[in-house]
Amino acid sequence: MQMEIPGRAPLTLEHAVFDLNGTLSLDGGLLPGVRKRAQALSGQLSCLLLTADTFGTGEAVARELGFDFHRVADGAEKVAVVRSLGTQSTVAVGNGQNDAGMLGEAALGIVVLGPEGTAVSALKAAGVVVSDIRVAFDLLLHPTRLVATLRV
Repeated sequence: MQMEIPGRAPLTLEHAVFDLNGTLSLDGGLLPGVRKRAQALSGQLSCLLLTADTFGTGEAVARELGFDFHRVADGAEKVAVVRSLGTQSTVAVGNGQNDAGMLGEAALGIVVLGPEGTAVSALKAAGVVVSDIRVAFDLLLHPTRLVATLRV
């Protein structure tokens, strides 16, 4: 996925990493509208679910979405995964304090103001703030929306 953004270097995305709890789910269960959008996006980007897996649903959710799954212990591991994928080709989506590092490292960090709240550190690290996870997916599925948001 390539985007030409006026006033910025071109953005070429190959990978998307997502936090689970508070981002894609509430209390371990997927939020409405996530499955359909996630499946559509996984046809365009390599998608990975990164989670500490508080509710133990991560692997099943990743299978349901068609995402790869990686259990992490903390935010440092999330950053390491983003770096291993390539910071310049990865979009990160999250809401928690342990997401702040990956949001800042990724070529594009999207923070979600979800039903479990949003950590201020994640908000400060992100390049884009959205009111809902469905909006985050829709930005990626319709990249001209991102161009309109990020143009200088």
